[in-house]
Amino acid sequence: MSTPRGRPLEYEVTVAHVRRETADTVTLALDFGPERPPYRAGQFINVDPHQFRALGRTAAWLQEHKGRKELARSYSLASAPHEPHVCITVKDEEYLPGLTQYPPLLSPYLVNAPLAGTRLKVLGFMGHYVLPDDVQERTDHIVHLIAGSGAVPNFGLIKDALHRGLTPRHTLLCSNKTWEDTLFREELEALERAHPERLRILHTLTRETDEARYGPTVRKGRVSEALLEELVPDRATCLVYVCGPAIAAWDRKKALETRTPATPRFMETVLGHLHTLGVDDKRIKREAFG
Repeated sequence: MSTPRGRPLEYEVTVAHVRRETADTVTLALDFGPERPPYRAGQFINVDPHQFRALGRTAAWLQEHKGRKELARSYSLASAPHEPHVCITVKDEEYLPGLTQYPPLLSPYLVNAPLAGTRLKVLGFMGHYVLPDDVQERTDHIVHLIAGSGAVPNFGLIKDALHRGLTPRHTLLCSNKTWEDTLFREELEALERAHPERLRILHTLTRETDEARYGPTVRKGRVSEALLEELVPDRATCLVYVCGPAIAAWDRKKALETRTPATPRFMETVLGHLHTLGVDDKRIKREAFG
C-alpha cells in the first residue's frame, strides 16, 4: 500500500514466527495486525538496518568505508495476499574476500538472530514484478525461471494465481546448486499434486553428482537454451517471469576498470537464451539481485 503520491508507507510489525527453509535461509512471518494493508503477490518490502542496535557498529564501519549511509534492504514477499501473514524469505549472504566488496550487514542478523516475537519497522509495499490485471487475456501459459532465492516472489505469484483460479497454466524451472538448496520444495510439490493440470515443476542442479536419484523432473547443469526450447514451445504467446542473480554493480565497475567483460550470471544468461529463441522482451518480467 502507498500514499496517493505513490510513496510507500512505514509499518510496525511483529515477527509472528520464523521458519528455517535451508541451512542459510529463513522465512519471517510478519503480523501487521487486524488492519493489514493490501498488497500484490510478487512485491517487496524494505527493512532499514539502522533500527537494530546490534548492527550499529557494523553499519558505522561500512558507512565510513563506503562514504555513504547504509541503505534499507529490499526483501521479496514469499506470501500471497490470501494468506494470514506477510512473509519474507531471507538468505544469509556470503562474504568472499577478493570476490565480495563488503561483508553483508542485515541478512546475517535476520537469518540468525532470535527474532520471533520482536517488533520491527518495514516500508511497503513496492514493486512491479506482479501478474498483469489482464493476464487471462494476454496468455494461457506463464513460465517461471528462477535461481536460488529468486524462488521467493514466484512462489507468491503461483500461490496467488492458483488461489484465485486464474486460467493460465504455470511452468516453474528452479535452478539450484543442490537438492537441499531448493526453497519451498515440499510446498511446491503439494501445489503441483493439487493442480496437476495447471502447474508443472522442473529442477536443474549444478553441483549434484547423481541427480537421477531425485526423479525424472530433475536435470543436471545450468539452464540451457535447449532446455528452454523444450519447455517453452509457445514462445510468441507465453509470459516469462525471471528472477535470480545478476551481475552486481561492483562487478560491472571492476570490469570497466580492468577492461574485461563481467561474467554473466543467471539473469544475463537466461535472458540471452530467451532472446535467441525469439521471446519478445515485452513478454518478459525480471527481478534481479546481485
